[in-house]
Amino acid sequence: MTSPRQSVSPGKLWGMRRLADDNGLWKMVAIDQRTPLFGPIAAKRGAAVAPTEDVIRVKRLLARHLTRQSSALLMDPQFAYPDSISELPAHRGLMLSHEHSETENTPGGRKSVPIPGWSVAKARRIGADAVKVLVWYRADAAPDVRAHQEAFVRSAAEECARHDIVMLLEVLIYPLPGEDPASLTPRRTQLVLDSVRPFCDPGLGIDIYKLEPPGPIHAVPAADGKEASSLQKGYDELAAMIPGPWVMLSAGAGAEDFETSLHYAYRSGAAGYLAGRAIWSEAFDAFPDYDRLEMLLKTRSRDILDRLNALTDAKADVKPAQVQTL
Repeated sequence: MTSPRQSVSPGKLWGMRRLADDNGLWKMVAIDQRTPLFGPIAAKRGAAVAPTEDVIRVKRLLARHLTRQSSALLMDPQFAYPDSISELPAHRGLMLSHEHSETENTPGGRKSVPIPGWSVAKARRIGADAVKVLVWYRADAAPDVRAHQEAFVRSAAEECARHDIVMLLEVLIYPLPGEDPASLTPRRTQLVLDSVRPFCDPGLGIDIYKLEPPGPIHAVPAADGKEASSLQKGYDELAAMIPGPWVMLSAGAGAEDFETSLHYAYRSGAAGYLAGRAIWSEAFDAFPDYDRLEMLLKTRSRDILDRLNALTDAKADVKPAQVQTL
């Protein structure tokens, strides 16, 4: 299934090509996680706050061992970029996150804000090929929360257009205040579809969509099993909404579940993946044993990347962008 093609400027086109491999497929690794690292590191160190030196060291090892098999790397500008950029080969793409890891939590839902003191202009100035903007979104959140989140995305997209840099949008659902997280599971397909819908206007200027599975994240039904047809409908509906190319995120899934989800995504026209924990969480579980962590990155994580890349080569959909006439 293909999506409507949208034109992009030469600068954005070059950035999209920089993020892809030689065949135009996106095999991208994320190490920009902050909260998912802070908590476990602090707990294992028996500290109230994760030591900064541990956060930096973990990210540097992720960058060192996972870039050779990826087409691009997603970093955060506070912890990963300063000490890990030297691990990124010059022929690999660079993405930098825009959103703060902390949100403004209101009775009506979460409001996203940029990283304090950070901007699209600074990301462009230090060499980024793309800016990743994560927005938490629930269609049933309070009206002022929805308006804030939509304005947050629109503002970032306008900045990206101004600086001619790729805008990569990540949309995630979340439990509203007082809501049992488990209650989202049976409603995931509709919640995900409803969360993406407000950002499907081609006029927004979003170049790549980074989307979560519109269905189970864990215990994903086999792509050729009895439940596959029903689950595939959600992926097809999601793809039909998107006005440009999209990639799948792992959303905290394990490696096997994420690989299964990719089968569904590629049948619906996804052009690759942008994943983090599905690739390196098993290695990170070894923290603070850095020797074992590094050994697992060299073995288990690289094996996972090999499998994901082979599947992407075989099944992903290349969607060449069109350059606008200047």
